[in-house]
Amino acid sequence: MVRKQEFTPDVLLRWAEKYGPVVRINAFHRISVLIVCPEGVKEFLMSPQHPKDPTVYGSLFSLFGERFLGNSLVTVCNHEHWHKQRRVMDPAFSRSYLIGLMETFNEKAEELMEKLEEKADGKTEFSMLSMMSRVTMDVIGKAAFGLELNALSDDQTPLPNAVTKIMQGLNKARDPFIRFMPGKQKMLKETRESVRLLRRVGKQCIDQRREAIQNGKEATMDILTQILKGDALEETRDDENILDNFMTFFVAGHETSANQMTFTVMALGQHPEILERAQAEVDEVLGAKRHVDYEDLSKLTFLSQVLKESLRLYPPVSGTLRRPEKEHVINGIRIPANTTVFLNTYVMGRMEKFFKDPLTFDPERFSKDAPKPYYCYFPFSLGPRSCIGQVFAQMEVKVVMAKLLQRFEIQLVPGQNFQLIEAGTLKPLDGVICKLKPRSSARRCQP
Repeated sequence: MVRKQEFTPDVLLRWAEKYGPVVRINAFHRISVLIVCPEGVKEFLMSPQHPKDPTVYGSLFSLFGERFLGNSLVTVCNHEHWHKQRRVMDPAFSRSYLIGLMETFNEKAEELMEKLEEKADGKTEFSMLSMMSRVTMDVIGKAAFGLELNALSDDQTPLPNAVTKIMQGLNKARDPFIRFMPGKQKMLKETRESVRLLRRVGKQCIDQRREAIQNGKEATMDILTQILKGDALEETRDDENILDNFMTFFVAGHETSANQMTFTVMALGQHPEILERAQAEVDEVLGAKRHVDYEDLSKLTFLSQVLKESLRLYPPVSGTLRRPEKEHVINGIRIPANTTVFLNTYVMGRMEKFFKDPLTFDPERFSKDAPKPYYCYFPFSLGPRSCIGQVFAQMEVKVVMAKLLQRFEIQLVPGQNFQLIEAGTLKPLDGVICKLKPRSSARRCQP
């Protein structure tokens, strides 16, 4: 029984601990199962033969009647269609190509530091989630599409504002009756207009970039250019599909990274000894320099552990769903064909069965010598349909977090609520309200 106002992933966790490893769930006249065993995760995520659930992912095709994520890499359920897209997209997310984006990661992270310096008087309170959302939007805009959004300067400019409205609309879309509520018509209209605006801007970007490539002009070397070059090799051109992915990268790409960094700041603020150790490592690796080089990222090993532990306890995307077309037996339990299967990293990451003292924030779980958490930790999913932007996101997050730890002392404002909410992604209820002070060592930083 779900209690009113209860956080759904915590309900699933309670059921998993009581009834697991395979939990039958009856909801909306449909039977689903929650799988919380490595055997099941390996079976359903590592094999390409299990499609995503079309009922759930198909609902993201449009938002209140406007084409939204369409048949993007995230939502498309047909394996052949997905594989064709992935083949086009892969070069744009190769590690060698992403190294070239370090300049953009540094530039936008530095702009964030300048904004935070204005607030770093030890008294000014602000939402870390808001600031992180703005910087990740600026990063994705420039790195992926060559757009200067300047959300850090003003998040009420048309595009950032549209993304905000889309996320708000997405959160409300789960209510099947919302379209018929008189008081919600303004919100519905604004959401539709925001989706149209984002797709229109995406279309302009694609057309301009394609024309530049065809005319032999030196095109901006961003992810869009890479995608268009790959798409040109295909026999059929599908601009609507490229737009679907434009929407996906824009909306999901900035939101998830912002949430991860905000949760990490929250955890570090709650554990001063871990914060101190992370700052000591950043000081040792970066010293006083302001530019984070690609080679520095691999040296920030403890920061990597902190980021992974943050994703274990606070994954922005809590899980994924599959709908296997054949019957399976998992842990001796028969799962009929065409049953919706839930695979949830939030739930498994908080189970004593897989992680000792699971609610304790302990980055040492991810140290080199620690046992590896096979098939019970998958914040970016696993297997062929794992997140294509995983390396991009973790490079971006590491650059921003390294600069933040290098420059500032972080203090969480007392009395705020650190509960999690579901709003398209998992995020902190109060946005993690902080106060900052400059670190004395940061004053020695040189450009």
